[in-house]
Amino acid sequence: MIWKKNVITAEAAAHKIRSGQRVFLTGNCSTPQAFLNALLARHEELQEVELVQLLGFGPGDYITPEIAQHIRVNNLFIPPNMRGPIAEGLADFTPVFLSEIPRLFRTGRLVLDVAVLHVSPPDEHGYCSYGVEVGVSKSAAETAGLVIAEVNPNMPRTLGDSFIHVSQIDYFIKVDYELPEIVAPPANETQQAIATFIAEHVPDAATLQMGIGGIPDAVLRQLTGHKNLGIHTELFSDGVMDMIETGVITNARKSIHPGKVVAGFVLGSRALFTYIHNNPIFEMHPTEYVNDPFVIAQNERMVSINSALEVDLTGQVCADSIGTRFYSGVGGQIDFVRGASRSNGGKTFIALPSTARDGKVSRIVPYLAQGAGVTTSRNDVHMIVTEYGVADLYGRTIRERVHSLVNIAHPDFREELLAYARQQNYIPQIYSMA
Repeated sequence: MIWKKNVITAEAAAHKIRSGQRVFLTGNCSTPQAFLNALLARHEELQEVELVQLLGFGPGDYITPEIAQHIRVNNLFIPPNMRGPIAEGLADFTPVFLSEIPRLFRTGRLVLDVAVLHVSPPDEHGYCSYGVEVGVSKSAAETAGLVIAEVNPNMPRTLGDSFIHVSQIDYFIKVDYELPEIVAPPANETQQAIATFIAEHVPDAATLQMGIGGIPDAVLRQLTGHKNLGIHTELFSDGVMDMIETGVITNARKSIHPGKVVAGFVLGSRALFTYIHNNPIFEMHPTEYVNDPFVIAQNERMVSINSALEVDLTGQVCADSIGTRFYSGVGGQIDFVRGASRSNGGKTFIALPSTARDGKVSRIVPYLAQGAGVTTSRNDVHMIVTEYGVADLYGRTIRERVHSLVNIAHPDFREELLAYARQQNYIPQIYSMA
């Protein structure tokens, strides 16, 4: 095919990058490893190159003081491997809603000189699939001045709005390596208790949004008695595959895209990557569609499940920083909180363990830590869940919120929380939790 005339080595592709350029790098399990290694190998030849990425996995030790003088990473969400470099000032963080990242590219707020993708081999019609990461990669490819793609036979061919024609790619790098696996550890006792409380509030025929981790997987395992569940989510992992096989997830009662799992990207095992390959149950779509609150709200009985680091007594949720230290990002939490809250019969949960640091610190706090960001405002929040129960805060007074949140805080911290609430006149000086 004609595209094969444009096949070059990773080293040659890296030499297409010039000083002063902004380069988008597709992320998640789709990070183009050959290109990235080749680019880093010639970092001394470059000046003021900006790498834009959303969620890159793997070791972050390549972000050294030396490399950061030449190539600087701009993270639109903070993966674990970037927390250290950002805290040390060696990499940047741009706070942004996941649904709005494509707008940054399309409006020129973040002009992309180059987009580097990771795709499946082209089919007989010349279309490559974005595979496990459609998310923001599609908008990046459609707006960048130059498009380079690693073509990997191990990339699953996912369906939906998930294709790019070879004529839209300038250079191809042929690679053959396994995609990295992201497998969450089994849920612990606390996560299982949280999942039990959430599952009690999930109706049959609900459409779910959930991420990766112990709590989402535990929630799915608690829903084995449910019927006709559906999925509309920014990402999914192995738990969804298992629930499809058991017949719990059918997507049959979804209001939009009935019969389909709708998502922006996939994090999981090789077994999951094999399962989604050419599987018509799955429709991958760009983030500006999947995470659009107005699209999300069209799903009746939409249930969103997200996590937090701490919640204060008024209902403010911090999920992206530990004090002044940036920890992750807002991602799609607000997109789905607002979408689910406007859904007919929708529900939205923020889940977190009641304590941190082996029980020494309460996550239900009098006030957010100094410098902490408000991810979900007290005006948006609905239900907060810990292993001690569910606090429904929507439409409740501050006094009622204090009562509900103290009830789901760890018992060791309840008196301390009540004392602060009395001091602030959130509750009467003489107050009983009964």
